Amino acid sequence: MAGIWSFSGRYRILHLTWLAFFLTFVVWFNFAPFAPTVKAELGLSEAQLRTIALCNVALTVPARIIVGMILDRFGPRITYSCLLIYAAIPCLAFAFAQNFSQLVYSRLALSIVGCGFVIGIRMVAEWFPPKEIGLAEGIYGGWGNFGSAGAAFTLPSIAAATAFLAGGQINWRLAIALTGIIAAAYGIFYFFNVQDTPPGKVYERPASSAGMEVTTKKDFWFLLLMNVPLVGILGVLGWRLNQVQFFNTTTMYVIWFLLLCLYLFQSYNIWQANKQLMQGKKRYPPEDRYQFSQVASLELAYVACFGSELAVVSMLPTFFQRGFGLNATIAGAVAGIYAFMNLFARPGGGLISDKVNSRKWTLVVTLAGMGIGYLIFSSLGGNIPLPVVAIMTALASFFVMAAEGATYAIVPLIKRRVTGQIAGNVGAYGNVGAVAFLTIYSLLPNDPTGDRVFFQMLGVVGLIVTSLCAFCLKEPTGSHSTEGVPEAIATKVSITK
Repeated sequence: MAGIWSFSGRYRILHLTWLAFFLTFVVWFNFAPFAPTVKAELGLSEAQLRTIALCNVALTVPARIIVGMILDRFGPRITYSCLLIYAAIPCLAFAFAQNFSQLVYSRLALSIVGCGFVIGIRMVAEWFPPKEIGLAEGIYGGWGNFGSAGAAFTLPSIAAATAFLAGGQINWRLAIALTGIIAAAYGIFYFFNVQDTPPGKVYERPASSAGMEVTTKKDFWFLLLMNVPLVGILGVLGWRLNQVQFFNTTTMYVIWFLLLCLYLFQSYNIWQANKQLMQGKKRYPPEDRYQFSQVASLELAYVACFGSELAVVSMLPTFFQRGFGLNATIAGAVAGIYAFMNLFARPGGGLISDKVNSRKWTLVVTLAGMGIGYLIFSSLGGNIPLPVVAIMTALASFFVMAAEGATYAIVPLIKRRVTGQIAGNVGAYGNVGAVAFLTIYSLLPNDPTGDRVFFQMLGVVGLIVTSLCAFCLKEPTGSHSTEGVPEAIATKVSITK
């Protein structure tokens, strides 16, 4: 990766793609810097504000699954461009919102933009060999993830600089609208400046993009089981919206019924994609199989690392204010360290995964460090000097984001032709974790004790997932190859009459 700073060949694709991801994260997190302002201007309650935070990650769960299917069929160039252009619509809707209902609807629509991460995973995997995939995916994920910090650092300044257009008030509406407009403009630019694969390389597509392909009958049932939380977490969100009286109990039950129908429809599509396998008409030779337990392990790992990152980013400034007595400015600056580590930690996790002999144990060690870091963090009190707090924030966030990099150093190596769907499912589980963690956080006491319990919970979850990955995750075949990912071509699949 000596040419990482160049802007030609595969590195050009990498840089254009992480910038696309960066913009989706700016859009996704454009509300956070203005939460207190919006709360005051529209007269929102604390419960309503937390509900909007939940809505911000809600539809990202199904969106990541759906976009994974679209991605495998149409390729990352078209898929990313369309998503970036779409981003302008909910951004403008949110910018013009006048009440809580409009904020919720537009935020739910905007949460779909959070699925952009999945698209670039496949794009980068097409351009880089396995021996370099960890660092390449880490740079893509880490530098793109920094969009959340980019939003926090730049949008308030834009809103303040354009206050004269809003009667002297902070112009949060214009700042949020601009993020969508810029994303759409870049989507058009991206379409005309990237290619799905290097010259001469064929873009591999699954036989069916309606449901994920598995290669054994046992894995078919395992996949159906692991899809339950992806739908169930939306039921939790429906319950939460009922709790803040966004809709009544009858509506909540209707939503639950529709979610059950969605799960059954999704299961039917998976059956269609694997029908010949389940009927005994199709068998995969050993070299063309993959174990779905690898996907399940990575899904749980992403619950622990990325799920916790999304949850912590939304509450860390408040934690420093009420737990350490810091003012809003200093608390925001210290909390910014957590997001800032994305620039180094996620590529670092990917690079370590490339350099050491085992991608599996890289993930296990970083997950363990994350769990221990959260537990130590939960024990910090107001009597701890601020420099120590800042150092502990940096250390804890390093392991969180290094684990994310180590996770996606494995994802593209499991099964090339369904990389989009695998990346989508793993990414969706990160949002499952975020919604679950934020829901639990909303039920904890609104004081430093509740914050400490929250970090203890994250630490315990991290250590449990560490153990599961240590015992259940299998090292991908050819994970440090200098060539393309070893993959049996479709014609090797035997069909028995």
